[in-house]
Amino acid sequence: MQINLMGETNSIITGLQLLSDELNIQLHENGYPISVTQRVGPIQVSNENGKGEITFQEKIHFFRAIGLWLENYRKNGEFELTEHPQFLTSGVMLDVSRNAVLKVEEVNGLLRTMAIMGLNVVMLYTEDTYEVPEYPYFGYMRGRYTEVELKACDEYADIFGIEMIPCIQTLAHLTMALKWGYAANIRDTADILLVGDPKTYQFIESMIEAASRPFKSKRIHIGMDEAHQLGLGRYLDLNGYENRFEIMNKHLSQVVSIAERHGLKPMIWSDMYFRLGSKHGEYYDDEVTIPKEAIESIPANVQLVYWDYYHEEEDFYRSYFEKHKELGPDTVFAGGAWTWNGISPNYGRAFATTEAALTACKKEGIQEIFTTLWGDNGAETPLTTALPVIQLFAEHTYNKTVDKDMLAERFHFSTGNHLDDFLILNQLDETPGVMKNNLQSSNASKFLLWQDLLIGLFDENIRGLQMNEHYQKLAPLLNRAKDRNPNALPLFEFYEQLARVLSVKAEMGLQLKTAYDQKDKGKMVSLLEDIKELTKEVGVLRQKHREVWFSLYKPFGWEVLELRYGGLAARLETTQFRIQQWLEDKITNIEELEAERLIHDGPNGIVDGSLGNHFYHRIATAGNII
Repeated sequence: MQINLMGETNSIITGLQLLSDELNIQLHENGYPISVTQRVGPIQVSNENGKGEITFQEKIHFFRAIGLWLENYRKNGEFELTEHPQFLTSGVMLDVSRNAVLKVEEVNGLLRTMAIMGLNVVMLYTEDTYEVPEYPYFGYMRGRYTEVELKACDEYADIFGIEMIPCIQTLAHLTMALKWGYAANIRDTADILLVGDPKTYQFIESMIEAASRPFKSKRIHIGMDEAHQLGLGRYLDLNGYENRFEIMNKHLSQVVSIAERHGLKPMIWSDMYFRLGSKHGEYYDDEVTIPKEAIESIPANVQLVYWDYYHEEEDFYRSYFEKHKELGPDTVFAGGAWTWNGISPNYGRAFATTEAALTACKKEGIQEIFTTLWGDNGAETPLTTALPVIQLFAEHTYNKTVDKDMLAERFHFSTGNHLDDFLILNQLDETPGVMKNNLQSSNASKFLLWQDLLIGLFDENIRGLQMNEHYQKLAPLLNRAKDRNPNALPLFEFYEQLARVLSVKAEMGLQLKTAYDQKDKGKMVSLLEDIKELTKEVGVLRQKHREVWFSLYKPFGWEVLELRYGGLAARLETTQFRIQQWLEDKITNIEELEAERLIHDGPNGIVDGSLGNHFYHRIATAGNII
């Protein structure tokens, strides 16, 4: 469609040109006339008597508005629509530290999608995946961004009115950075910096300077979450036991002073104050007591970020916003897209928690929100699976309430994809035996893929649940989805192949154990042939996963997942070898199949509504992967 924008267009014309392909428009002086006005107030879009109008306040509002205008023009012809932004800032945090570093062109692609959705904040969560010139081993062989790359992303974001905020760690979550020899004198524990040492603050200043330099924003997220062993490692040896609130605030004051010297306004995750004030070290403790002197010592210009991905009750969020208000004003809320649960997304839990959290945010007057796209345990789940949750955040940003039909329409316009097809991915983990919406985060598709056929650590967890049949039914749904979503074709090809692999492998261990116990060599011969075919299908799955990875990420980090695939392939070959030996009477028994099967209860026991939720090292073996 050709359009002709008239009015106040200087600030938005470059961005609109960058979005022309996504929006399927051309700017032309003979195009359809649309009057553009920038002023304080809500977004208003209309079309009447052969002329369109758009009014907006912030630059980002225009890009959402032009999308709304085009969507309604193509659907209705004449219309009038008003949206009232519910938050000052809303956006996403992209985890580019847990193995997967998003390519610059993919960051820019996401920025274009965010502009159409109307989201105006993005953070790249970088533990060690950015350049710090003074420390060449910082991010070594991890795909770190160069300063030039980050500056290019920031300038691209600014075209759309999107603020890019540097997001780093300055206390804990630094295992990858601290594993090298240069860090020996600034390391408290494996992942925590040594508080109080001058060399630590020299290191932190270098990090803050390097992380902030590429960005226009004067805000910086300095982390400081989950420092569970704060003051209990080398710090304890050097200084003896000290009150951990005092250690935390002493360190925070030092880091904040560094940030202020560089003209920056910092924010931190709030959990350490709550954990230290809890008798049990918990973040979400109704009986938490934070000493008054600790609250008073929190630097005045630090924003606290309340992260919560776990609660489905609006009242819980509201109660915790009240607790945060006791610590300081202007709390930022961070929800979760649940991309980190396993090899597939958990939309059920993401949607349930987001609905409750953002409803509470609106009622409590919270002005800044974002959703996190963590990639725990290897970033097995592609970040693009988070798009439905990002769209949900966007719709809540401009509407008091959101229904599924509205969400589906906006999702299709913003991404070209169908929401219902993406939601099919939920069924990879929301299997028989799992509660509705998978609120306990069962990750069957992960543990059934990586578990060993001969050892079968999770076989008892799925006994009697017809898991093969579940995945057999799922595969054709994903096959049809890939035809309906050409923009996400590699993604659906990968998940279709995953379902095909699991439709055979899920219960293979149970079948092997039964045939062995019954000394049914005829059945074992048949299963051996199935394993040979399964091995080929796992090879195809690796290739499909690799295609998705290299389309999104830098190559660094793929080796971690490829080692998992390689380990699985090797174990499948050994399984064939062991069975063949037994069939040929070269061995009298298969010890792995002799062993009794127990339910895998993990470190926290069995949870109702879940079949298990485990990391790779707990899935592949009962031994120790060093």
